[in-house]
Amino acid sequence: MKVQINGQEKEITSSTIAELVEQLGLKGDRVAIELNRDIVPRAKWAQTQLHEGDRMEMVHFVGGG
Repeated sequence: MKVQINGQEKEITSSTIAELVEQLGLKGDRVAIELNRDIVPRAKWAQTQLHEGDRMEMVHFVGGG
């Protein structure tokens, strides 16, 4: 299915946010996700289904010093 992630159209095979985070190789404890203009709490990622045309914003936190 096709979704938009950070303004770019992507073809994905994941059916939930948790699967997508894993597919993209991101560390879940360092990512914030907005799905269709609503922030999705990390505790709900495994239950949150993705659908054709969804729009996501993903922010990946990077530490440094």
